[in-house]
Amino acid sequence: MSTPLLDVTDLRVAFTGRGFRPKAVEVLHGVSLSIGEGETLGIVGESGSGKTTIGRAVLGLVKPSGGRIRFQGADITHASPRDRRTLSKSIQVVFQDPYTSLNPSLTIGDTLSEPLVVQGATAGDARARVQMLLDQVGLPRDAGERLPREFSGGQRQRVAIARALAPKPKLIVCDEPVSALDLSTQARVMDLFIDIQRQTGVAYLFVSHDLAVVRHISHRVSVVYKGDIVETGPADLVTSTPEHPYTQRLLLAAPIADPVEQEKRRAERHRLAELHREQNVQAGVA
Repeated sequence: MSTPLLDVTDLRVAFTGRGFRPKAVEVLHGVSLSIGEGETLGIVGESGSGKTTIGRAVLGLVKPSGGRIRFQGADITHASPRDRRTLSKSIQVVFQDPYTSLNPSLTIGDTLSEPLVVQGATAGDARARVQMLLDQVGLPRDAGERLPREFSGGQRQRVAIARALAPKPKLIVCDEPVSALDLSTQARVMDLFIDIQRQTGVAYLFVSHDLAVVRHISHRVSVVYKGDIVETGPADLVTSTPEHPYTQRLLLAAPIADPVEQEKRRAERHRLAELHREQNVQAGVA
């Protein structure tokens, strides 16, 4: 078997609480996952499940308390700031909020060219690369001369995607990149992610709370519940016929147009939640 692009083994992350003599609270309890080149792994779970912490650990934004993270076979678990700057050429991120992830005082062209120039590109090469990126994400040719406030939410997220693509990364961590958008814009941006992956072969670690979103974009899905991965498998199977009660509840939580069927799904979700609680009590889980 070929070496995975990203290989996370027994990842643990703990945060220190507040107050007098605060204790460390572990939020990830030994998470393992892998992503191949050109693959999308969807990470799904409710708020507070730990899914975003996985992506932040890969990016070096939180410090693991245990386990190991390998990228292209190299251990990056405790990479130095200098090594992280080098890694940023290969690992990029698209954040959730397109309104706060862009500098409002910089033109789109400056936003996209700045990291290229820092990495050694000439001004001319950076301008050419920026124009290619704008074309790639479907923005008008004059977008580089405009400020972020002149764009819609969907267009700003396209700028954020272009910024992530600028250094030609191998992996992009996508942290709820469509949750702040309306449904029609979500669909267009997700299709853009898919098209870019086909063109460039980039891999995605795609974090979302929405099973429908990860079903649309992912090859495989891992479900996170209270800091543990409870189910992993092909996206079509995990998001249509899940085995774990928690994943089943996530599926039933998705709204549908039929109010009678929606009421049935709500009742079944409550039944599964109660069953899951009873199983935890029997197993001695707090």
